[in-house]
Amino acid sequence: MPDISEELLAETEKWRRRAQERAALAKGDPKFMENVLAYIDDSGYFLERGDLVRAFEAVIWAWAWLEIGERQGILTSLD
Repeated sequence: MPDISEELLAETEKWRRRAQERAALAKGDPKFMENVLAYIDDSGYFLERGDLVRAFEAVIWAWAWLEIGERQGILTSLD
């Protein structure tokens, strides 16, 4: 059984990579994207410091902003 820290790190890195890829394709309101990118950056900041819970929270917020932006027509994505 994997250690919860290892599992959380793997999930955070996976979703952070996906959020970065999706954000790179997103077009739309620059202020909205500023928030998405800030959460992605925050996730990296927390990862560097070993704060896995906050790193995961930040990447989930980034993903949520991307989905909300797309669903509300604020952002468009090429994927």
